[in-house]
Amino acid sequence: MNVYADNAATTRTSRTAINAMLPYFDEIYGNPSSLHSVGQRAAEALLGAREKIAEILNCTPREITFTSGGSEADNQAIISAARLGAERGKKHIISTEFEHHAVLHTLKKLEKQDFYVELLPVGENGTVTAEQVEAAITDKTCLVTIMFANNEIGSIQPIAEIGRICREKGVIFHTDAVQAAGHLHIDVQEQNIDMLSLSSHKFHGPKGAGVLYTRKGIPLTNIIEGGAQERGKRAGTENIPAIVGMTAALEEAAEHLDENAEYVAKLRERLIEGLSEIPHSILNGSRDNRLPGNVNFCFEGIEGESLLLLLDSKGISASSGSACTSGSLDPSHVLLAIGRPHEIAHGSLRLSLCEENTPEQVEYILQEVPRIVEYLRSMSPLWLDKVSGKRKFILE
Repeated sequence: MNVYADNAATTRTSRTAINAMLPYFDEIYGNPSSLHSVGQRAAEALLGAREKIAEILNCTPREITFTSGGSEADNQAIISAARLGAERGKKHIISTEFEHHAVLHTLKKLEKQDFYVELLPVGENGTVTAEQVEAAITDKTCLVTIMFANNEIGSIQPIAEIGRICREKGVIFHTDAVQAAGHLHIDVQEQNIDMLSLSSHKFHGPKGAGVLYTRKGIPLTNIIEGGAQERGKRAGTENIPAIVGMTAALEEAAEHLDENAEYVAKLRERLIEGLSEIPHSILNGSRDNRLPGNVNFCFEGIEGESLLLLLDSKGISASSGSACTSGSLDPSHVLLAIGRPHEIAHGSLRLSLCEENTPEQVEYILQEVPRIVEYLRSMSPLWLDKVSGKRKFILE
């Protein structure tokens, strides 16, 4: 049996998205900036996509900027808010310890430009509170950037409450909603969001397309210079096929959001229940306040990379953390942020499900993971020392 359980890294492009894209490769192939009729047909598609996404997010079409994905959108949002703050003498930015590296690396770059970045702790459940944010805001704060839901452990943040506090304090609030879009309810008005990033390939759209929502009145700083596309704020000929595919995928996800979430959450609960039976294991993140399809465990006495390779040999695709850092030998910064020791953080497994997964696939995972964990432990001298009592177990 083959099981794809790495949907947090990327999803399969849906047939709906593919069918929507096809005409824009060889029929409606014009450049939307061209004045002739071939180009204007593409421009109409671009406007239609902008209007549909704006409707889903509950904003205006002019507040939507198309990007190459979540990382670009995060970069532009943060740099824009920082520059606006600097012009007003405000250079304090608030974020969390377990943001995606698209956010953390951008913040590090700003620190070299004399911005003061304050990373809030998230606790063992992987949640920052609105009270923490309120206490951290000063008269020099120009931006709060906190992810909607964590990409590794799935914990969902109190976005509406944080947004309300930022709105009251006159501070721009940005959220990286890459993992949330298409899976959780998003309403930028209701949730007091000033800037939001999303990425197409996380909800069955094509790779290479994303969205930055920016509330009217917040000026964007260009990070790609060139032409006048996207109201002059993001140069480069728009990727019409990908944008149309992304829009179709997001519409489909929004239409079936509640039923998909309920179905996937049941699969998630069965996985958590079964994996919890493995001795000396622990669930990472909140049991309840997490993305419908996210399951993240640490198993004492093993290395996550070995577990992944052996799972792959059994036809199960999973990960040990963010795909963006899979080449790193360091333990996940997310797991360290929630207090996992280095030794335990190295033995992590992330399984991320979607509506295409089945109960039979979940049972297959629950059949293979315990066997592989036991096999890896049997070969570990460190594990044998723990079993013999020479060393203490960390996870009881």
